[in-house]
Amino acid sequence: MIRIFKYGEVADSDLFARNEPLVPVEKTVADIIADVKTNGDAALMKYTRLFDKAELQALEVTRQEFDAALSGVDACFFDVMKKAAANIEVFHRKQLRTGFSMTREDGVVLGQKILPLQKVGVYIPGGTASYPSTVLMNCIPARLAGVGELILVTPPSPDGSIDPNILAAAQVAGADRIFKAGGAQAIAALAYGTESVPRVDKIVGPGNAYVAEAKKQVFGLVAIDMIAGPSDILVIADEGSNPEFVAADMLSQAEHDENAAAVLVTDSAALAERVRAEIEKQLEALPRRTIARASIDKHGKIIVAASLRQAIEISNRLAPEHLEICVDNPFDYLDSVTNAGSVFLGRYCPEALGDYYAGPNHTLPTSGTARFSSPLSVDDFIKKTSYTYYSKEALSNVSGDIACFASKEGLDAHARSVTVRFGSPENEK
Repeated sequence: MIRIFKYGEVADSDLFARNEPLVPVEKTVADIIADVKTNGDAALMKYTRLFDKAELQALEVTRQEFDAALSGVDACFFDVMKKAAANIEVFHRKQLRTGFSMTREDGVVLGQKILPLQKVGVYIPGGTASYPSTVLMNCIPARLAGVGELILVTPPSPDGSIDPNILAAAQVAGADRIFKAGGAQAIAALAYGTESVPRVDKIVGPGNAYVAEAKKQVFGLVAIDMIAGPSDILVIADEGSNPEFVAADMLSQAEHDENAAAVLVTDSAALAERVRAEIEKQLEALPRRTIARASIDKHGKIIVAASLRQAIEISNRLAPEHLEICVDNPFDYLDSVTNAGSVFLGRYCPEALGDYYAGPNHTLPTSGTARFSSPLSVDDFIKKTSYTYYSKEALSNVSGDIACFASKEGLDAHARSVTVRFGSPENEK
């Protein structure tokens, strides 16, 4: 059963503890990465047999497989995905930016170019659930940024197939190629390349502890979006909140993963008790109740604060992935929120709206990392190059300043690279 704490009466370590991996995975992941680096496709096939129980003839999804799968996708769901994709595109299109150029009267030109990444790998989780929404959220901003090629990897079913809804989402979102590979081995393939899987410039997408660790280990060889931990939600709710709504929203995250965290912060002790009872009631009807029960019992909590302002302070300390502010005037509190991945405002804005449909990205910083990182965006799929032009006169005017700076750092060759241009008549030519 979920625990209730009164803020100020228990140690902060009880309230602000972070989820930790259940088992160390570094060595296992390092061995898998080394194997894929050395043995390529053969290693991918081996791990697919071992972990996914699938015997593959080829790693890449063929056009025939793609077409066959799409023919079985529910037409209504396909239309819903297209609506969601349109919302995601409208939101992320606002993030597009162009470079700039500054020309000064003294002959100096400064500027910045915005360039898309050439190849991006997108990891789509498998396992206990299917996530076509993750395809949309990762691929659409990449496409808007102008990424040259989008490579998807996702673990196959034991029969060697990929969930048709994943393939349908890939078509809607504009993915270029799809490979049947999951886990740390898929991340290694994207980072190093194999006979079949191309090497990419950046890897994005969520995954389990093995995927997260693999992304961590290949970072530097390739870029990554973030090291994602278990999902979490924090709901701020007042006395007027419907406990059925609040409990449902908390369970929507608890059903993700046994290590997911669902937290309620309220200024009402009565609501705290009603929500606890409602969670127990709703758990019994959930198909994924075993997972949700483990999450609630291990990581769920209800914190009773002195006021809603204090509730915001608690939230800022926890820096949740998802923050719901379930009050009548939520915009009164929005400016006070400093640490949150995505904020959902009002009594009729459940976090699931953001997972699938509203438009803002659902790939968010977890485990308190919203203190310093941001949701996935178009910016994740671009790089910036600056440029500088100085005329002869402009450089002459500042050559003494640069030489002074360089000499203070003990870098005489730096200084001379400027002064040599003005030290003798032949250098005037």
